[in-house]
Amino acid sequence: MVKKMDILNRRITNEEALDLIQNAPLLELGELASKRKLELHPDKTTSFIVDRNINYTNVCWVDCKFCAFYRHGRDDEAYVLKFDEIDQKIDELIEIGGTQILFQGGVHPKLKIDYYEELVEHIHTKYPDITIHGFSAIEIKYIAKVSKITILEVLKRLQVKGLSSIPGAGAEILSDRVRDIIAPSKMDSKDWINVHALAHSIGMKTTATMMFGTVETDEEIIEHWELLRDLQDKTGGFRAFIMWSFQGANTKLLEEIPDIKPQSSNRYLRLLAVSRLYLDNFKNMQSSWVTQGSYIGQLALNFGANDLGSTMMEENVVKAAGASNRMNQEEMIRLIKDIGENPAKRNTAYEILERY
Repeated sequence: MVKKMDILNRRITNEEALDLIQNAPLLELGELASKRKLELHPDKTTSFIVDRNINYTNVCWVDCKFCAFYRHGRDDEAYVLKFDEIDQKIDELIEIGGTQILFQGGVHPKLKIDYYEELVEHIHTKYPDITIHGFSAIEIKYIAKVSKITILEVLKRLQVKGLSSIPGAGAEILSDRVRDIIAPSKMDSKDWINVHALAHSIGMKTTATMMFGTVETDEEIIEHWELLRDLQDKTGGFRAFIMWSFQGANTKLLEEIPDIKPQSSNRYLRLLAVSRLYLDNFKNMQSSWVTQGSYIGQLALNFGANDLGSTMMEENVVKAAGASNRMNQEEMIRLIKDIGENPAKRNTAYEILERY
């Protein structure tokens, strides 16, 4: 068994992380993760952001088995939002004090770099105070492929037009054995890491994510963390780590593997705490209240999370898979104060905008 106080003073190994996941008492993990969090955030600030997820299209050819959101181009429910529809969503966000759009779609087989440049430039020009945090690694890679240019060129061209940062979507579990089962047409782990490394190389920050609870082993979870920690050592380009559990309703994966069980709150908190200890070069970790509910989301703040993430004015992807939790700014402030921490609204760069 790992000596608990010793691991706060050094980097833990993969073997120690595995031991903590499998053997450490849950409350002990919470205590350790809280101490590590306090080292990084001694003023006990817990942040959140007011933003909106805008899914500009649901058309996607990748057919991830864990996704219930995507449609094929000829499906009746397939769409690509018009610019004025996007503008309306941003106008509504600005009315409630929002500062960021999380901008993602499916991997549309026909949209090339010119479309994305026009889209980003339109938003950035009309709404210069709104940060565009958009396009997952698989979207970036496919834009490059269909446009016959390099990934680096895609990133540079979108950055010039106003793209600020890239979300960590599409990581799932960075183990190719797992990816071959749950999303066989998707990019492999090396390609996901490469897109983020290239973004970091031009000064574009990104976030890192993990979706657990499908077919992965504990060892593969640690493999995922190791890839993130190694890249963060090299670039320092990740702003935050966000982890959530697989939501299976309406997905092909649950039809194919019906014995996949919903992940418990214990499991979520356990993995969150160990990730806080293992990912020692990540300053920020978000609570996934969207999949866990508001009160487990609050409890996550005692297991290493220092950020409640987004108020989620709009969220469509996990909602399609059965998660329908909602929370507004006032409730976030109340939940943070309730555990003796200090609520603060932030922007995409984790700069504090207002304290409460």
